[in-house]
Amino acid sequence: MRIKCLIIDDEPSAQRVLKHFISEVAFLELVCTCNNAVEAMEWLNTKSEFDLMFLDINMPKISGLTFYKALQNPLQVIFTTAYSQYALEGFEVNAVDYLLKPFSFERFLTAVNRVVERQGTKGNHQPEAPFLLIKSNKTIHKVNPQHIQYIEAFGDYVKLHLKDQVIVTNSTFGSILEKLEPHNVIRIHKSFAINLTQMNRIEGNQVFLEDHRIPIGQKYKPEFLKFLNENP
Repeated sequence: MRIKCLIIDDEPSAQRVLKHFISEVAFLELVCTCNNAVEAMEWLNTKSEFDLMFLDINMPKISGLTFYKALQNPLQVIFTTAYSQYALEGFEVNAVDYLLKPFSFERFLTAVNRVVERQGTKGNHQPEAPFLLIKSNKTIHKVNPQHIQYIEAFGDYVKLHLKDQVIVTNSTFGSILEKLEPHNVIRIHKSFAINLTQMNRIEGNQVFLEDHRIPIGQKYKPEFLKFLNENP
């Protein structure tokens, strides 16, 4: 799956940031960059291959919000602006997200992840499994949470152990856990969290996931056992 993008922003510096961030994500494809809403309308009238627009709100002549509200068949949109007062109005038009300039690559990834989640749940067909975008060095990995066996705190890094690979990311253990919280991932040790769907058995103070043995910390054991009793 490739998401075809359109940038609409009158600031060259903002365009450069978005171009760079888009280039870092393998499944994003930048089709064109427009300096204002008039240019964008010309592109939209001649091509129908866009999936997503990064749209600046505060532009000359026609604001991004006015332009977007006028579209008959609006694309998914991520608004970008330096002015926080537009946030509420941006979400009122069902925007995917609202990026306040200057924004980080991690915040950009969060917004893009929301686009993918929406695409996976729209329509009447069986939705695609949700996934996370995990940055490891200069690579962006598309990770299905169901394929994670366990995660491990590793100094200033976190290791995501999948069946066929290990992804090391420069994120905090807490931030990864927060992303995985809805996906049956539970912390059982100060340095480990497991995917309950991958668990084979418990013996003493260890959880077995195929060939892996994960220790259960005394601090986390009561809550872990209580969770298992409540979710047999």
